[in-house]
Amino acid sequence: MRAIDHYAWTNRWRNRHPVEKLLPAFSLLLLTLLLPPLTTGPLVVLLTALATVQGAGVPLHAFWTVMAVPAAFLLAGAPFLAVSVSFIGGVNLHISPDGAWLALETTVRALAAVSCLAFLTLTTPLVDWAPLLRRMGTPASLVELILLMYRLIFVFAERALTGYQAQAARLGYARFDRSLHSTGLLAGNLFQRGLDRARRLEIGLAARGYTGELRVLTPERSLSWPRLAAAMALVSCVGLLGLLAHEAP
Repeated sequence: MRAIDHYAWTNRWRNRHPVEKLLPAFSLLLLTLLLPPLTTGPLVVLLTALATVQGAGVPLHAFWTVMAVPAAFLLAGAPFLAVSVSFIGGVNLHISPDGAWLALETTVRALAAVSCLAFLTLTTPLVDWAPLLRRMGTPASLVELILLMYRLIFVFAERALTGYQAQAARLGYARFDRSLHSTGLLAGNLFQRGLDRARRLEIGLAARGYTGELRVLTPERSLSWPRLAAAMALVSCVGLLGLLAHEAP
């Protein structure tokens, strides 16, 4: 999580308007959902990887690390789509050709969709979405809740790491039973600290006249229409190539 946030704040496209990244990524996501996945999906993954690594300057290992966890879940679940169960004459398991094809298409489609989200998370910090969400009519209380939860994730992650290191230094994870006991103590401590933090945050906001929205200064970024047009042209080429490859004999 920290690595993702680090690259989102330090990549070369950090100061670009969020729409220049959101609109192409959302368009690629639509192509992934609507067009044949086996021809369009690999092109989407390739384009998002090139845009993230070559364009934004994010290391390749960071992109593949973000993709690795959802890819592992997809690969673990794909065999269950390919296997058919028959109860005629007992329980019979066999691989269905239709199921195997469905598993392949589903996996490729999902990986392409995840690559679009990986591109967004690695190139755009969450705080850049707040002004855009407000302009789109999202309730201010919901936007503030998202931002507060995002900040608290890092606070509790740091406290969890500190607590774990302190317990490990006292051999709290030397045996399995000690590990369970230490994990329970750590979770209970974090829960209590979370309630205390929320209570103090509520008191602090009320003392400052909080009315449902935190007013902060956000830098104005100009939308580059040439860059946006070039990005959408690449997206159109991906869709066209995906269709042509699907229709080719």
